[in-house]
Amino acid sequence: MNKVKLFCLPFAGGSRYSYNGYIKSAPPNVVVTPVELPGRGMRYSEQLLADADGMADDVFEQIRYDLNCPYAIYGHSMGTLLGYLLTKRIVEADLPKPLHLFFSGRGGPSVKYDEPPRYGLPKAEFVTKLRELGGSPDEVLADDSLIEFFEPILRADFQAVETFNYVASEPFDIPITVMIGTNEKTNYEQALAWKKETTADVTVRQFPGKHFFIFQFEKEILKLIATTF
Repeated sequence: MNKVKLFCLPFAGGSRYSYNGYIKSAPPNVVVTPVELPGRGMRYSEQLLADADGMADDVFEQIRYDLNCPYAIYGHSMGTLLGYLLTKRIVEADLPKPLHLFFSGRGGPSVKYDEPPRYGLPKAEFVTKLRELGGSPDEVLADDSLIEFFEPILRADFQAVETFNYVASEPFDIPITVMIGTNEKTNYEQALAWKKETTADVTVRQFPGKHFFIFQFEKEILKLIATTF
């Protein structure tokens, strides 16, 4: 059985540890390989990045010499933008391309969401927005010391997403699977906007739940990924 390395890119506020459940649940032919951004997890002492291009540059430098085996890219929410920008860099550098792109929790990069920026909100309003989004346990949002720790990371990540400037470019020829929750803000039409970014097939799968359905359906998502190859 050929193994495929799955580079996993973080959502806002996430770190490599966010994918621990995916590592434990991975089928034999999928090697889950989370990527860490500066300012969190194992790279906590490094300066946070607050722009998507800078984040993509960082990830590219981490993995560019590790692409000579079969691999795919997975990103959730903010991670979809990073996966898109990362793939552009891989193609431009004429390096081996991913077999497949797996994106969840967001429409194509050309989709503009009609909501005011959150990264500059006062603390109380910012925490309220985090509660609405889900994904952050109540015990974290209710603990001032934990909020103090995670707030700068979340603000930097939200800034990266909310200031992202889409520029249309030559589409890839890489198939894309898009996964969205039935009760999140991203709808089916927005997910189909990924068709602008590739000449290959785009498949949309819906899962019951809100934005962080990815933690309710770890095994199902990994099975979907594993059976793609």
